[in-house]
Amino acid sequence: MGSLERKLSRKKGNKGKKDAEKEMATKVALFDKLPDHCLTCEKSFNRMDKEQVQSWSVVVREQEERANLYCPDCWQKAIGIVKDFKQYLEKKNKS
Repeated sequence: MGSLERKLSRKKGNKGKKDAEKEMATKVALFDKLPDHCLTCEKSFNRMDKEQVQSWSVVVREQEERANLYCPDCWQKAIGIVKDFKQYLEKKNKS
């Protein structure tokens, strides 16, 4: 009985591994579609600059097969807008 359990466990593990590999391949393909500038302010982006690669934000739209790129300044502004809007909604719901 232990042999059957190991076999099922291996099969389940392999399926998860294959699913993860497919997902990674999809994301890598979308990385090739990454633009060379910020979507909002159009500041140029250098893929070879390690600091830019680590600090810029990427939003992947899988259904649209698009990758949107945002510089740190625009990303922080967007986060601030979202927080402000969330607070506005919370105040509106309390009244």
